[in-house]
Amino acid sequence: MVFAPDTEVALRTVVNLINSAANGQETLATVSDLDRFLDAEGFSGARTRNAAELASIHKLRGELARVWTSDEDAAVESVNRLLREANALPQLMKHDQWDWHLHATTREAPLAERMGTEAAMALADVIRSKEMDRMLVCEGDDCDAVVLDLTRNRSKRYCDTGNCANRAHVAAYRARQAKAS
Repeated sequence: MVFAPDTEVALRTVVNLINSAANGQETLATVSDLDRFLDAEGFSGARTRNAAELASIHKLRGELARVWTSDEDAAVESVNRLLREANALPQLMKHDQWDWHLHATTREAPLAERMGTEAAMALADVIRSKEMDRMLVCEGDDCDAVVLDLTRNRSKRYCDTGNCANRAHVAAYRARQAKAS
């Protein structure tokens, strides 16, 4: 484990949120899509379940995608802005199946604010740990999905959205076979 468990969960949610628009595929097109996404991520709290909420999540996704590929100074600026705009006040919480972990907003805060704050808290851990090099873009041809490399040897290069790693391995195998012939 590289980070605290709640940080890793939040970072995976950030990856899944960003990748919900990867490679020209929009998987958060409707409020129902957002419901399914939040259920899969185990995200709880107040919801309005309307188009404005969905639009706010799309806006947050864009902001987080920019942070993912930015340099440290720009990432710090974005993280601090997300925390400042939410009036973040970190507190220990225990709920549902989760043991003690940090929240910096109330369960009643708007969804985008809660998700943005959780993402910002996790990204703050990444930045202060000097681990931004674990935030990657997939090396697969024609893939713009993001990758979170939590491997011990920092070897993850391909996303989990498709079969980019498999295609790369097959292409490398075929190149070796062609060279051997």
